[in-house]
Amino acid sequence: MELTAGKVAVVTGAASGIGLALAERFARAGLDVVMADVEQPALQAASEKIAGLGGKTLAVPTDVSDEAAVNALAAAAVDRFGAVHVLCNNAGVASLADPWFGPLSGWKWVLGVNLWGVIHGIRAFLPVLAAQSEGHIVNTASVAGLVPGIGPSYDATKHAVVAISEDLYQAMNVAMLPIGVSVLCPGWVRTRVVQADRNWPQSLGEVPARAAIAAVTEPHVQRAVDEGMAPAAVADLVADAIAANRFWVFTDPHFTQMALDRWQHIAEGHNPQIDVDMPGMPPAKELAAEIQRLLAGPGGALWLPGDPNPLPDEPPDPGGSGCSWRIRWRCRGLGPRRPRAGPPRPYHNRRPARAAGTRSTSRGLYTAVCAAPVVVTGRGRWRGRCSE
Repeated sequence: MELTAGKVAVVTGAASGIGLALAERFARAGLDVVMADVEQPALQAASEKIAGLGGKTLAVPTDVSDEAAVNALAAAAVDRFGAVHVLCNNAGVASLADPWFGPLSGWKWVLGVNLWGVIHGIRAFLPVLAAQSEGHIVNTASVAGLVPGIGPSYDATKHAVVAISEDLYQAMNVAMLPIGVSVLCPGWVRTRVVQADRNWPQSLGEVPARAAIAAVTEPHVQRAVDEGMAPAAVADLVADAIAANRFWVFTDPHFTQMALDRWQHIAEGHNPQIDVDMPGMPPAKELAAEIQRLLAGPGGALWLPGDPNPLPDEPPDPGGSGCSWRIRWRCRGLGPRRPRAGPPRPYHNRRPARAAGTRSTSRGLYTAVCAAPVVVTGRGRWRGRCSE
């Protein structure tokens, strides 16, 4: 679909980042722009900036996780301009809360904005586009929708957005509706996504504490974002995709190759790789070692506070594998407990070893870092693989 003067574009998450760049790109092409965001002061300032380009704008404060709010956005757009030709479901957030031991509110927030926001947007605007027999929908996913590794809640929503977008593309073609669909899968882009909790909703209570490993990962992610692609360049790629009716919109060939390598690994039936380097981030082994040092420090998951007889960092290797290992047990709510006296007993079976990590039980949390093939302690079993 050609982006020509007189057409109307709706952009969510339009107060900053990619959303603001999309609004500016559409305005420069002569489109009228409806801008939606939950951050009202920033939305007003962004709307004034876009209006200064000479186009018509409408700013609508919108929480995309709220179906009624998105329906109201669609009604406001049609009431003001009479039509909608381009919909960009762009609003997105990321949580730094612990996904496994933190409050569930972190998950609810990310799913509400990243996933339900897209669903609400499609359902609210698709009847409008179908009735006028012209339109294009752009859903902002991420390379995290192709390759996990950013964070469980974020990865889950972005994978879902990719799948929903492809299903929508298929549905529009089968129904022979002239509505294009694109999915944007950007890599690192200079946005404020790391500070997304500035818009944390009061309805979910207090902002969750950051996960322990955020002390390591956040600075690296922020640096990658700061060195990422300019939002305006991403907006140009989206505009080109709309004009060419192209589904996939990628911004970084390094991430695309990473996705190809992952799927080749999947096709060969291999377990997920844990030492894959991510573009823009430190080498995976260095990052893992940095996290492990943090967890082994005071207050970390591998540290037993006040333990009068702490476990040695390098106990004898019972399996003769030459692999160093360390296991700690911290009881959740019941006070520290120690593993069975003496070195753990090696236990072998025919199943392939799994990667080191954590295992939650009803009594406590095991954490293993570089375990021997299989280690059995007094209350459970951990199977690991040497990471050295």
